[in-house]
Amino acid sequence: METYGDDELGLVLKRVLSHQDRKSCSEVCKQWSRVEGLTRSSLRVLEPEFLTNFLPRFPNLAIFKAGKGITDSNLEYVAEICQNLQILNLNLRQAQSVCDEFEELCLDDVGDDGISAIAIGCRGLSSVSLRRRKGIGNVGVIALIKSIQNLRVLDLAWCDRITDQALEVMGDANSLQVLKLHGCSLVTDLGLASLATGSSSRTLKTLGLFGCDRITDFGVAFLQQMYCLEELNLSECGPKVTDNGGVAIAAICTLKRLNFSWLINISDVTLLAIAHNCQNLVAIDITGCELITGLGIRSFSMHKSLEVLKLVSCYNIFIDDVKQTVLECQSLRHVRLDKGLRGWMPIAMQENLSKLCRLEWR
Repeated sequence: METYGDDELGLVLKRVLSHQDRKSCSEVCKQWSRVEGLTRSSLRVLEPEFLTNFLPRFPNLAIFKAGKGITDSNLEYVAEICQNLQILNLNLRQAQSVCDEFEELCLDDVGDDGISAIAIGCRGLSSVSLRRRKGIGNVGVIALIKSIQNLRVLDLAWCDRITDQALEVMGDANSLQVLKLHGCSLVTDLGLASLATGSSSRTLKTLGLFGCDRITDFGVAFLQQMYCLEELNLSECGPKVTDNGGVAIAAICTLKRLNFSWLINISDVTLLAIAHNCQNLVAIDITGCELITGLGIRSFSMHKSLEVLKLVSCYNIFIDDVKQTVLECQSLRHVRLDKGLRGWMPIAMQENLSKLCRLEWR
């Protein structure tokens, strides 16, 4: 193999996709090890304390993933070595079975200094996930937004130091398409107003606000100005989000996925408006919306695109409401129902409806 130059060998190694196979290739000889490192595009780091020992082998990384133990100095080193990064994911979990319910187990090892270094050194980033990092606040996030011109995806879920100050800067971003702020409990109506009235209102397609319980109808109403929004999660945003906000959301005709779960003051008024105006809607989750009745559910009977309908813990919905909706909404593919309703639905009806769509009981 000594007759092959680095360029030819690099072309061969780019076709080796298996992580284990690439590792084996790197152990053939010094040339293979060097070229394998130069052609590696993705790295998953489980032991950041040894980063300085191995990272120089991989200067052309496009994807960097790390979990706990990553520090500001580690990220400063990454920014120095890997200036072509496109994706930074600091939410890597070694135990992938851990559920989102345990998001409160946040990490505080990395902070604003490390993220600011990344913002300066890796200006080609398009996607950044900082989920669950308690040490990251407005300073680091603002540095990212101001320095990285083509940032499309930003995941700040459960970074609970983020405030409206950061959202004000995000509102001026002209490339953001996905923004996740789940559990950012300091976000208020002022932050939503910044997002909805700035440049980001013309680019954002996905906005996650799960658990942002300081927002109210006043802030939610601003979101109707986001004309490209396709996915919105307002789950568990508190009792101050009511039908006034829900009807305003219904004005976003581009919506495809909507999560209203556990908004206890959302009623049929909102569903009627959504069913009428949101003709592109594919999925809606109204789990725990206790004011919803059969009237609201049946409003989707003739909907042309709805595929997923989640109705768990909606105690004013009965089997006839479900039956009519499934029979008449021909696009439905999946309905999630409260298991308490199962005993009231005849077996024959369950079997017939299951032929039309998947029934899931929770």
